[in-house]
Amino acid sequence: MNTPPAEAIDPITRICRISKQIVHAFRLQFLLVGALAFTQIAHADQNYSQQMFFENSLSPGSYFYSSGKASAPSTLTLVNGKLPIETDTFISGPNALELQWDSAPQGGWEATLHLYQWRDRFVDFPGQNLYLWLYAPDGIQSKDLPEIVLQDTEHNFTQPLELSGFSPNLKAGQWTRVRIPLHRFVTASLHPFHPHRTNTLIFVQGAGDHTIHTLFIDDIRIEDDASTTQPELPTVQGVHAAGYERHIDISWRPIRDPNFDQYVIYRSMQGGPFQPIGVQRPGVNRYADFLGDPHITASYKVSVRTSSLRESPLSAAATASTHPMTDDELLTMVQKASFRYYWEGAEPHSGMTRESMPGDDDIIATGASGFGIMALIVGVDRGFITRQQGIDRLLLITSFLQKADRYHGAWPHFLSGNTGHRLPVFGMFDNGADLVETSFLMEGLMAARQYFKGNSASEKELYARITNLWQGVDWEWFRATPKRDALYWHWSPEYSFYIANRLTGWNEVMVTYLLAIASPTHGVPASLYYTGWAGGGIHNPYADRRTYDGIPLYVGTGTGGPLFFTDYSFMGFDPRDKRDKYADYFENNRNQALINQAYCIQNPNHRKGFGANTWGLTAVDGPKGYVPYEPTLHLDDGTVAPTGAISAFVYTPDASLLALKHFYRDLGAQVWSIYGFRDAFNLQQNWYSGIYMGLNQAPMVVMIENRRTGLVWRNFMANPEITSALTRIGFRTDSSQALSGKEQNDSVPGAKAH
Repeated sequence: MNTPPAEAIDPITRICRISKQIVHAFRLQFLLVGALAFTQIAHADQNYSQQMFFENSLSPGSYFYSSGKASAPSTLTLVNGKLPIETDTFISGPNALELQWDSAPQGGWEATLHLYQWRDRFVDFPGQNLYLWLYAPDGIQSKDLPEIVLQDTEHNFTQPLELSGFSPNLKAGQWTRVRIPLHRFVTASLHPFHPHRTNTLIFVQGAGDHTIHTLFIDDIRIEDDASTTQPELPTVQGVHAAGYERHIDISWRPIRDPNFDQYVIYRSMQGGPFQPIGVQRPGVNRYADFLGDPHITASYKVSVRTSSLRESPLSAAATASTHPMTDDELLTMVQKASFRYYWEGAEPHSGMTRESMPGDDDIIATGASGFGIMALIVGVDRGFITRQQGIDRLLLITSFLQKADRYHGAWPHFLSGNTGHRLPVFGMFDNGADLVETSFLMEGLMAARQYFKGNSASEKELYARITNLWQGVDWEWFRATPKRDALYWHWSPEYSFYIANRLTGWNEVMVTYLLAIASPTHGVPASLYYTGWAGGGIHNPYADRRTYDGIPLYVGTGTGGPLFFTDYSFMGFDPRDKRDKYADYFENNRNQALINQAYCIQNPNHRKGFGANTWGLTAVDGPKGYVPYEPTLHLDDGTVAPTGAISAFVYTPDASLLALKHFYRDLGAQVWSIYGFRDAFNLQQNWYSGIYMGLNQAPMVVMIENRRTGLVWRNFMANPEITSALTRIGFRTDSSQALSGKEQNDSVPGAKAH
């Protein structure tokens, strides 16, 4: 890139450019994902999704949500079919898009940007203008700029619009913001184009000048014109930096001001000048700077700015250093970061867990909230928050649950955090009770009932509330058929048992049967454990024993299924020293995890990166949406979920710690952020998830702790109803497992006496 002399660079460019050395040092670290601080009742995710079209690429080298094609003699530079990214010059750090083309007469090209439509993202841009920041290293005459086409969610598209009509000549080495009123885009498809539902932006060949041009594009938004009043922007206060092994965590006090659009994070290395390294959106008051070096000191300042780059003064500096960490410290680091999803990112009116972040701010997930409650117990026990803070949060949650929609005592899968009413996210028939999600919620509440069983007034109130909620679930109602030999997942006040999803294992719902049998008020016979959960008609695949790579599976089919089968029911239920007539479930779960790793070592689909330290196939949102990934050829596209391997730490500490260290130390810049490990990644496709899932962060917190101290297991199992239910089902003690379990717990990092 040709660099103009310093006096020729405008102030905006000075702010927004950094050197290659600095960029490579932090290896493209970017926070696409964040959450609201619990104390700040705002809707940052929704505002962000209704304004921002492109901010950064999480994937290194190229932007995953892009594509392109050229027709000779025109050319378009692509990296594996995607647009490359620029890491030296940007508006919203740490990168921008790079568009390089040669428009030849009789040729053509197109470069397409797709909106990243994460889970529950509703496309509805209320703004009236499309804004783009453009930068031409060598300058470009406006007549030589490409044309632009928009497409909406219904695949309606517009006529090409010449950028030259809205952009001046681009001076070399200078950022220029281009404004295009949406009403200037005219439909060219069969049906009307809906500009506020835009989900695709396409650059196409303009004038055929047969010259190679390079254009950087950044911070693409759809928003209204800026206000004519320009109030002074406040200075960020309370910046704090904490060093870990390979990254530094930066936090600050929230700014409650509607007049800014981004936080900007600046870094100084070794006493050098402060340079911008990344951005964060309003409502999220934390940033993770992955440096990759365990022996480095850095200082940080934070500002706020508008989308037109009007910026506040920089905050006071905060300094921290990275440092080598023990295995014990790494485990605590992962637990603490993942715990923040439920503490800082909770829906503020209810205290409950959001389905995903980013996502719809109002959608809270019942089952994920139960998992979050178990993570809260760990957070208190590890000192991440105080005991009273934990009690207060649970009092808020239980108060909300007392008033929220319930059907025969069971809650829906999804609730509105604002109203407590049902949200039929999965369709019209799934609009009532969800017994499985209710059981995950009760799993967390029952563990909390024992952990916070104290003599203070608030603890007694909490115990009474949880007991009342527990006794109010009518498990018996969900025996839907005349045979009444099983439980059913859903019931709707409008459609009854229309979905008719019979709960039969091997899968994640064992705890549903355990709790239904344990209920002191609306319990079901213990026989349902065998006719329902472990029953399957004439041929029962539940105990279809098989081996994979010499590793036996006593229950389940194939290779056991996604790894979340070994988590969801076993975050509270302690399988050690217990077996029914089919299996020792600690051993079976451990073997399922070992099979998962063995499959990735063998790597029959030849996926990039798979191996002993890269495994963990379980259900997540992958590059093409939700897939229940498991170690089988047809359910393996190369997507790995850190929660899969790391939550298996309770069963496979050595293999899980190997994966944890690889994910953090080697892939950290792409997979580590403010809430720990991102939901998933796919090295084969150079894809990294931009979201966190409420179902996936807590198992890492809880299952690490269960391996270290048995904390959540011990408290869930302390409920006398659970012990009685296991006896009636016919679980028996396996003394050899009890001994081996104790020996294993004594040997793992971070074990402490209780």
